[in-house]
Amino acid sequence: MSSVEAEPAVAAQLFGDRIELARAFTADLARRGDELGLIGPLELPRLWTRHILNSVLLAPLLRPGRVGDVGSGAGLPGLVLAIARPDVEFVLIEPMERRVEWLEHESSSLGLDNVEVVRARAEEVEFSPWLDQVTARAVGALSKLIPITARLVRSGGELLLFKGASVEKEVDAAAKAIRKARLSDIEIITLGAGQVAEVTRVFRSTVD
Repeated sequence: MSSVEAEPAVAAQLFGDRIELARAFTADLARRGDELGLIGPLELPRLWTRHILNSVLLAPLLRPGRVGDVGSGAGLPGLVLAIARPDVEFVLIEPMERRVEWLEHESSSLGLDNVEVVRARAEEVEFSPWLDQVTARAVGALSKLIPITARLVRSGGELLLFKGASVEKEVDAAAKAIRKARLSDIEIITLGAGQVAEVTRVFRSTVD
């Protein structure tokens, strides 16, 4: 069995006084992630670097308000961000029952009172009031992701979508979806350069 990656020194810096909660969540995910189908066993040696730190780097871009995490799954980034930003309300949107149970169990055991878990597909869920920001990680290409996430955000709110190295090509391929969703102020932000081994790329845009 693969061993869990040692906690990188930068983790305490990124989580501040919330680091103990981050450690507890990471330990739970390492212990039960494979069994519950949340992460594969090959992810354990890079659990902190590729998943926990990758997720928490978005925290400074969040504004106090209601933030939705589409396809929250293992809680990456939703639970990680809820740990890092107790001043923000999080709505974790996940259709699979087993994952919903995991998200509810973790948010309860970690004492996260800023988390609401909604069992639904993003295409079908309705919110009133709409969300202030929506994020998603490892859910799909921008051309598919924009239509299902932009509809959840209030006018003037933001999409903050985690993306890989080929994000520029995805933006080009999503031109039609971007127009239809009336997105503006589009930018690709690289987070964590000089801090972490693997930077985080985020597609940020305003929903008009």
